Amino acid sequence: MAKLIIVVDKLQDWAPFYQYDGVMSLPDYLKWRPKQAQRVRVINLCRQAHYLGTGYYCSLLAEANNHHVMPSLRAFNKFNRHEISELIEELPGQLRSQLAKALTESTEEQLTFNIYFGETELKALRKFASYLFEALPVPVLRVELQKKIQWQIKSIKIGAVHKLTETEQSFFAEVLERYSHKIWRLEPKNLKFKYDLAVLTNPTEKFPPCTPKSLELFAKAAKRSAMDIEHITAKDMQRLAEFDGLFIRETTAVNHHTFHMAVKAEREGLAVIDDPNSILRCGNKVYLQTLFQQHNVPSPDGLMLFKHDHDNLEKAADAFGLPLVLKIPDGSFSRGVVKVSTLTEFKAQLAALFEQSAIILAQRYTFTDFDWRIGVLNGQPLFACKYFMARNHWQIYKHGKTKTQSGGFSTCAIADVPQHVLAAALAACKPIGDSLYGVDLKQAGEQVFVIEVNDNPNIDDGVEDLYLGNKLYDMLVEDFIRRIELTR
Repeated sequence: MAKLIIVVDKLQDWAPFYQYDGVMSLPDYLKWRPKQAQRVRVINLCRQAHYLGTGYYCSLLAEANNHHVMPSLRAFNKFNRHEISELIEELPGQLRSQLAKALTESTEEQLTFNIYFGETELKALRKFASYLFEALPVPVLRVELQKKIQWQIKSIKIGAVHKLTETEQSFFAEVLERYSHKIWRLEPKNLKFKYDLAVLTNPTEKFPPCTPKSLELFAKAAKRSAMDIEHITAKDMQRLAEFDGLFIRETTAVNHHTFHMAVKAEREGLAVIDDPNSILRCGNKVYLQTLFQQHNVPSPDGLMLFKHDHDNLEKAADAFGLPLVLKIPDGSFSRGVVKVSTLTEFKAQLAALFEQSAIILAQRYTFTDFDWRIGVLNGQPLFACKYFMARNHWQIYKHGKTKTQSGGFSTCAIADVPQHVLAAALAACKPIGDSLYGVDLKQAGEQVFVIEVNDNPNIDDGVEDLYLGNKLYDMLVEDFIRRIELTR
């Protein structure tokens, strides 16, 4: 469990709020040492936010002590350099429109308001406030808007707690409690749990990467290792700082809240699976194809087709012949992957796929009865399955209008996997990272082709865990503890 420290220049700055033994002056904080090895979070509320002021030194020395501090030194530097003006100039058009709409009835020429941990009392500006907080993660932001031809940002500064009005103090306290509600709890003498892990799920997801039973088995394994598990959803993004780690068990995508939560969690110093780099690298098949080529990972011959090229048909057909496979870069569960057997099919499918992506990957088609799925964790094989093709179909999943069919499976011991299959799987993961991956491979005799690396592989009870049983979940928990300890 993380220890929260709040640092102020003067203790009376905290007088309007709940009394908490973690509130310290800067000199006291610099002398303080945790009683046990634990993750330390610091909220820096020092008054002097300028370069070499007390606020700057608080964050500088907190980072030197490997404490996770807000604002970070990087955030301070954004104010002390010229990144604020760049942020103002590069405000997305959608947010400018929302800003204009939100203030359309205002008769004032200027508006000044505060943002507390990404929240504001002005309901119409909540999305705007959230955007600024993601760009400038600071406890209190003081924003000044000005109306000329249209509303625009005049200035953004780091706000000071001691300058808040009584009404503002009340809202700040409410937001801080939501942001990190555990700070008001008295720490028990005998801690039952040593670690707090958030598990991100989506109860409405049609094809989640874990069954409810496998999540339950993971929670039991965590409890055996003094780790507390809490399931969270997308709406809990602002609570991430409460935890030591984040386990994403919702299908990930780059332009999605799963990626944003991974970024935020990593920024807060949490151990994260799937980490943002893994989501970025695994989430695009064009990237993986290029990466495999650079690192000599065996993979199907592929060719990138560009929307405005006129010779796509000829290039791909001449290179691979027919049939061949076309893929959009970010498809999952066999979606956005089509097999074409004639030039007519090729032309029609290519036009449809180009509506979704400017680049399409064409690959040589290789039929096999099954695909290997090798689970890899921290560079070591975790589980091995054979996924068989759906009946009368060339893929594992066959998506219909009303239902999706899938083929069977066979789980086996890592020792029973051919060595060249394992070697290819590990080689594919090495340039991506050390997270949890599911490597899909085709085996044709002595030849092996890596199809893709998934950053968010399925772990379902009775499938991926069929051979290892509870040991698989124990191994996942042990690796999370290793990662958490490294962040402390």
